[in-house]
Amino acid sequence: MAIRVMLVDDQVLLRTGFRMVLAAQPDMEVVAEAGDGAEALEVLRHTKVDVVLMDVRMPRLDGVEATRRICGGDRVPGEGSPRVLILTTFDLDEYAFAALKAGASGFMLKDVPPDELLGAIRAVHSGDAVVAPSTTRRLLDRFTPMLPGTGGEQRHPEIDKLTEREREVLLLVAQGLSNGEVAQKLVLSEATVKTHVGRILTKLGLRDRVQAVVLAYESGLVRAGGGNF
Repeated sequence: MAIRVMLVDDQVLLRTGFRMVLAAQPDMEVVAEAGDGAEALEVLRHTKVDVVLMDVRMPRLDGVEATRRICGGDRVPGEGSPRVLILTTFDLDEYAFAALKAGASGFMLKDVPPDELLGAIRAVHSGDAVVAPSTTRRLLDRFTPMLPGTGGEQRHPEIDKLTEREREVLLLVAQGLSNGEVAQKLVLSEATVKTHVGRILTKLGLRDRVQAVVLAYESGLVRAGGGNF
């Protein structure tokens, strides 16, 4: 079955360009478009979508709030929530950080090469996050200190659900290490690390590793600037 994609951007030419790229793929189909977040939410009530390509800066309802509502369950009853891939003009955009916190599965720059965009859509559809860990960490290092209530205090009791090994894995993931690098650091197989990451996400009720990194920062497990407890 083709991946059902929705394009949300207030620039018609950009949507047209993305639609042409996606239409050439046998495993993708653009099933809907919207010019802002409000229109996107309305369309999603009667259209089945797997992946939403979401701009952040739009009139009426921006991409951050639209992402929050989509990932929070503002959808047709009984339907699974589509995954959101944020499109941003600038790297280290504070809107991209806010969108990650709102539930987006990752972000990409609008000038991304077509092959990378297509790979990102497929990755998000399969349940992976598409933000490189190092990029996520740079975002968090920059913007976490600016947010209220993000000191080093333990504000998420969910962390206590993790075993000691799972906490170790979460800490390394939050520091920007890939599964392979975590495996090397802890002298484990990569498959074992992947299993640990899956259990961490399940226990904490998170969608993907991007959300796990955000939670690790918010809980004080990792401090902005690279320090940790």
